[in-house]
Parts: sequence; structure tokens; C-alpha cells
Amino acid sequence: MSGREGLVDTAVKTAETGYMSRRLMKSLEDLSSQYDDTVRNSSSAIVQFQYGDDKLDPVDMEGKAKPVHFDRTFIHSETTTYNNDERSLLPREIMEVCSEMLEKERAKLIRKDLMGNQLGYMDRSDNGIDQFESARDFLDSIEQYVQTKADKLISRGGDFDPSDARSRKGLDHTGKLTETTLRAFITSCLLKYKKAQVEPGHAVGAVGAQSIGEPGTQMTLKTFHFAGVAGMSITQGVPRIKEIINASKEISTPVVACELVTKDSIAAARIVKGRIEKTYLRDIIHSITENWNGNEAYIKAKINFKTIDDLQLELRMPQILAAIKNHKRFKGDDLKFSHTGRSIKVTIDLDPASKANLSKTEIAATSADPFLRLKHLKRLLPTIQILGHPRAYRAIIRTDETSTTNTLLVEGYGLRECMTTVGVDGLRTTTNNVMEAREVLGIEAARSTIITEISEVMKDMDIDPRHMQLLADVMTYKGEVLGITRFGLAKMRDSVLQLASFEKTADHLFDAGGAGRTDLIEGVSECIIMGKTMGLGTGAMEVVRKLNFYEGQIGPRKTVFEDAWAELGEMAPKKPLRRVR
Repeated sequence: MSGREGLVDTAVKTAETGYMSRRLMKSLEDLSSQYDDTVRNSSSAIVQFQYGDDKLDPVDMEGKAKPVHFDRTFIHSETTTYNNDERSLLPREIMEVCSEMLEKERAKLIRKDLMGNQLGYMDRSDNGIDQFESARDFLDSIEQYVQTKADKLISRGGDFDPSDARSRKGLDHTGKLTETTLRAFITSCLLKYKKAQVEPGHAVGAVGAQSIGEPGTQMTLKTFHFAGVAGMSITQGVPRIKEIINASKEISTPVVACELVTKDSIAAARIVKGRIEKTYLRDIIHSITENWNGNEAYIKAKINFKTIDDLQLELRMPQILAAIKNHKRFKGDDLKFSHTGRSIKVTIDLDPASKANLSKTEIAATSADPFLRLKHLKRLLPTIQILGHPRAYRAIIRTDETSTTNTLLVEGYGLRECMTTVGVDGLRTTTNNVMEAREVLGIEAARSTIITEISEVMKDMDIDPRHMQLLADVMTYKGEVLGITRFGLAKMRDSVLQLASFEKTADHLFDAGGAGRTDLIEGVSECIIMGKTMGLGTGAMEVVRKLNFYEGQIGPRKTVFEDAWAELGEMAPKKPLRRVR
């Protein structure tokens, strides 16, 4: 039977991933890089100011989303430029040559503020951030790699005396790095970086949609859930991807990861857990009894303070009593509340005179059989929430085995409440719910959450982060989180033909015809339908050149039939003949 379940599960998920890939492609198909380094759709709306924040094409990456694999490039440069007669550079000379070559490149990357005033090269304030930030980071990474080579020479034999022949010979045998090799390495790195930049007109949207959709088909055999950290079940695989790209408000396993102020104390973690996790009266009571006495009946709940101490809950009797009073089912003038020692007492007044000042609604509520009402209140009393946030269903303390630090994982919603809880580091608290992140922290936080969650689900698929960044930007560039669905696509695009080619064809065409809408035929789907060249790839540019025409080459060209009638002369009819059936 389990084998059949696996086959059915695979068949269903294969259909889901196919539909998911189609939605991704339809939403991202017309995105392309432009000559101003931006990524725009067919309506020229800017989706990214720079593709992937660094203008680099994932196809030309070497290694883990990096444009240059330094070790491999260095070995190649060392092998191709090896000269036994050339002397090795000293560690100090290595850094001098490196700085000399990189300063020429850095001189091209001048920082300017919005007013055009030149800033310092290391100014990383908000005014100094510009489109060359990734290029500066790449130059810094080259310098850091060369610095590791120089430090390696120092660690092997210390700094060398250039005037000592034996010291120089020992340096050549220890780890020879010549000036020719170093210059060839830096030149090769700079050349690879420039070659790796994305070309204008490149269909980055279609490539990104395919790069995310295709690995999704490989996740069909993964289970819906897996036993997550600390026993918490977290949705993974295709169902989780669907939740993210659909921009679902309610997800199956919402989790808020709370960073604690005191990370290394398990007692502090339990105290914060008690403040956040929902605690009901049934969790802290020892027993509940009902008593009848003349004109009154009461429920007596005995509180177990040992459990409160073990759970490290910040509870006192007045606080418990106030929570019971505030419950909507415990309203009414015929109810009296009191506490003595470790017990709480809820009394129902059975005297008819006590109902004299009640309204008709309150009289109807209290006129039920006192026995039945007491039984109802007794059943209801253990379900009253005493402590914690209303939507925090469960909290688990996760302990990192390597660093022995604690993190609180809250199953449920309430990011704002968790961030403002005493003992929680609100600046480092996150959630896996995209819509809640948008509501509490803004659209940039929602974009980061989309990237993080897709990366977490597809961490074994080795997808370039630039594709996931593009998907997140498409979903958020309008200022709100739009799902990759027919409703989200309608808000992203204005093209009637593109929407009609996706779903509900007749509805879109009828609505557009009734409203008199026009379509400029700019996107990929519209151009395919109308047989027009699309504005991606080689169609992204138009060649303008001067044309030299000779006499007789300009003007309307006569058709074959016009030449034939001219030869007939007077026999030609004055009006074109009509075909008689």
C-alpha cells in the first residue's frame, strides 16, 4: 500500500510542479537586462536597478556564485608564467604590486553623492552607495586573496632580507611568487569579471523561471513534512514552494525564530518561553470542584504553584483571577470571583433578588438552569488563556550544539508581539511568513524573507541566488507582495493578450473589448501571438544607418497586374473586374 501511495503522491506533485513552472515562466518571461544595467519588463517598469545587485551572469560563474575561482586561476597563472630564472617577490613587494594594479581600477570607480560631489573611496554611508559597489567588493576580494599569499610566505620563513643571497634562494624554494605570475593573476581576474557581466537584452526572466521551476520537478519524491529542528514539523518541498509563490496569508507551519538577549542561559530561555507561549488554566491547576450551598453555587479551582515554578511562569493569583474575569463567558452580575490561598472561587448567586438590576439580555443569559450553567462554566474554566500571546500556539527552545546558544522557535503568528517581548532581541527576530513580514517590517523585509525561504527549501539544488532575487523582486516591486497567480499577474501586467494567453481567455478578451482597451504588443506572449519580433535578445536593439538610394529605387512599386493592364492599353477596364460566381 505504501508503494501505491508513493506513486499517487509523485503523480500529483508532478502536475503541481508543472503548473508552478508555467506560472513562473508567464510572470517572468518578458524581463530582460537593459543598456542602463536595469532589469525591466515589457512595459519598461524597473524591477531591479542591477541584475542580482552585481550585474553578473550566472552562466559565467566559477564555483559558488562567484565570478572567479581564485585558487584555480592562480594555479593557471602560475603554470603558464613559470620562469626558473625570475626571482620571487618579497611579501612586502607582493602587496605593493597588487596595490599598484588595483589602484588603477579603483580610480575608475569614483564615489559621488546624489549632488555629484566626490566622496571618499571607503565611504559606505547611504549617500555613498552606488552602482559600482559590487565592483569595489570584487577588487577588495582580490586584495584579500593576495594578502593570504603574502601572509603564507611570512608564516613559512618570516620576512626575508633582499640583500642576502641565501635568504633569497630560500624564498624561491619556500613558495615562489614572481611579479609576472602576480600580474598575470590579477589581469586574469579582472578580465573574467568583465566577461561575466550580463549582456544587454539577455532574457534573465525566462532563464530564472526555468532555473527555479526545473529543480522543482526533482522534489516530487520529498515528503510533505519532515521532522524539523527540536521536534517541530516544518513544511518543505513542493507545498512550501507553492505557499511562497502564491503569497499565502495563512501557511501550514508558521514559525517565528526569536533571538534571545541572554543566549547562553537555559533558565532565561524558559522565562521568555513562558511569556510568549499560550498557557491555559488547565496547565496550572491541580483540581476543579463544584459545590452547592443554599442560595449559591461555586466552582473551586486549586492552583498548582509547583507547576508554575517548574515552567518558570510569571504568574500571581490576582493575574489569574483577572484573566478569568475578562473572559466573555464569565460576564454577569450574578458571578462573583475571589481567591483564598492557592484556590480560586467562582460563585453563582441563586437568589432571584440579585437579578433585579439586570437588563433583559443579562436576565436571559442567567435564567438558564443553574445546574447546567455551573456545569458549563466548569467545562469552560480550564480552557481560559492565562498567559502568552493569543496566536503563539507552541514554543520550543533550540540549543546549538556547537556554540551552546539558545534560540526560541514559536509555532504560530504574532511577529510584532514576539519582537516586543522582554528578553527577545527584536532586531534579529524573523518569521517564515512572507505576508506577516510585509505587514510588520515592510516590503524589503518581505523580499528578504522570500529569498531566504526559497533558498532554505532548495538548498540542495544549488540554484544561483540571482534567480531567487529576481523572483522576489518581481513579487514585490509594486510595493505589495503579489503572488505568481492569475490575480497577481493581472496586477503586474497591463497586456490583454498576455493575460488571455494564461488563463480565462474569453473573460479577458470580452472585458477588454467592452472597455475599449488597447495592447501595444510589447511582451513575449503578445509578440508570439501577432508574429512580431520581441524586444529580447537580438531584438533589444535597432540598427540605424544611412541609406543611399538611386533614382528609380524610391516610390510605390507596380504590381504584376498593373503592368499587364498597361500593356493592353485601351482594352483595360476602367474599374477592376468582379468575380462572378
